[in-house]
Amino acid sequence: MVVKVAKVQKTKPLPAAEQTEEEKMSVKKYLRGEAADLGELQDKKLKGQLAVREELYGKSAQAAAQAEKWLMPSEGGYLEVEGIEKTWRIKQDAIAAEVDILSLRKQFDIVLPDFGPYTLDFSLSGRYMIAGGKKGHMALLDMKNMDLIKEFQVRETVRDVVFLHNQKLFAAAQKKYVYMYSDNGTEMHCLKEHGAVTKLQFLNKHFLLTSINKLGQLHYQDITTGEMIGNYRTGLGRTDTMEVNPYNNVIGVGHSGGTVSMWKPTSAAPLVKMLCHQGPVTAMAFHSNGHLMATAGMERKIKLWDLRKFEVLQTLPGTTKSMQFSQKGLLAAATGGSFVQVFGDLSGSQEYSRYMGHSMAKGYQIKKVQFRPYEDVLAIGHSQGWSSILIPGSGEPNFDTWVANPFETRKQRNEKEVRSLLDKLPPETIMLDPSKIGSVKPATKKEGPTKQDIEAQKEAAIEDAKKTKLKKKTKGRSKPSKVTKKKQEAIMRAKKPFLEKQDEKVKKKRKRVEEENQLPKSLQRFARKVPAS
Repeated sequence: MVVKVAKVQKTKPLPAAEQTEEEKMSVKKYLRGEAADLGELQDKKLKGQLAVREELYGKSAQAAAQAEKWLMPSEGGYLEVEGIEKTWRIKQDAIAAEVDILSLRKQFDIVLPDFGPYTLDFSLSGRYMIAGGKKGHMALLDMKNMDLIKEFQVRETVRDVVFLHNQKLFAAAQKKYVYMYSDNGTEMHCLKEHGAVTKLQFLNKHFLLTSINKLGQLHYQDITTGEMIGNYRTGLGRTDTMEVNPYNNVIGVGHSGGTVSMWKPTSAAPLVKMLCHQGPVTAMAFHSNGHLMATAGMERKIKLWDLRKFEVLQTLPGTTKSMQFSQKGLLAAATGGSFVQVFGDLSGSQEYSRYMGHSMAKGYQIKKVQFRPYEDVLAIGHSQGWSSILIPGSGEPNFDTWVANPFETRKQRNEKEVRSLLDKLPPETIMLDPSKIGSVKPATKKEGPTKQDIEAQKEAAIEDAKKTKLKKKTKGRSKPSKVTKKKQEAIMRAKKPFLEKQDEKVKKKRKRVEEENQLPKSLQRFARKVPAS
């Protein structure tokens, strides 16, 4: 039996003339800007090198655009209406009647009226969800298979829950302390240093558990070593909202005075303090691009901020206790107690308008809204349990298995955990502009010499003048008196430049004081006196 090996021919990218408009657009997306103009270069060697590099960039962009068809097969979409219809008038029942069976399974209500209100959190891949009821009920669920992995009762108030680096560990802010649990409900650690915590966040690239307690103290703790990286008192009053900016991992905290402050673990003072509202800040959220922030206040206003200029882009009516941006930029806000509104920037002009709405049953008080990663699903934690609704266009349609893999095996999870520990970033890398990391520090202005340096230079010049040897001259010109006189003249010449600089400083100071003294007679007694010459 003879086995013939077939030769596999590599697919060559099509030339630009034969490409369709759609292919040209996808190639343009991967190009590194416009090609350099090489016609004006005189150096033939440099011109040839740059031409080869530009050709390589073009080929790599074409290869990436060609691979996009296979690596990113799914495309995101939004609700589309005809005529005078509005997307926010479409109900969940109408969506359920049109979607497939797998999507229909993601729309459900879990009614647990005895343990609410519930707070929720999803793992990075969106496959697992942890739910924590205020009266102590906690449940870990596999959302892909709709299985309950573990549920237990801590018999204590639970204010917030958050996943750590993967679904095997999660943290809960309970009545007095923060506790860490494994996926089978075993208590792993009790973190007493954090105190009575109101909000929790986890920085997965730095392995830092962040909390804010009732006294307004912000804590950063490294969960790999147990070291407390930072413990800072905000000094701006009680806070009920804390979010992390996914772009730079800076923590944003909303305070009762209407101020929003931004923190990093290596600074005892806030990086930014913004007066966003006239009353207490009730909710806040960060866009995935890091440049857009949404805040809500008690004065029934939702504001969208541009963090590059720290100015308001848009103000929307409404009050909310929970907000979140989806992976594709939709903003969900729990307004009016039992009503959820979703705002969208469908035009791409950063003008948000109503996209969808969902009304819960009367009496349901919503505590938290949370988008499920890589799915068009919005989870709602409320006083009677939790619910899941469909929001078309909210999730990223394609996932990167190196970042978040919903189908990862046990072996892949262990390898990813080791790799992420090796790639752990130090706390010093958290800053407002992470693009500065790896850049060259700009040259600072040279500082002038200090007073001690000037005195040392002066003494050295005088010593050099004393050591200078004078020529011996005849006819009485080398008498000791004349030699001494010449040495004194040399010392004065060495001192002269230093004395002239000192005189210039005194003159500048006198001139500045004289300008300040040009005051009304009633205020001249408060002016500084002119230094004596």
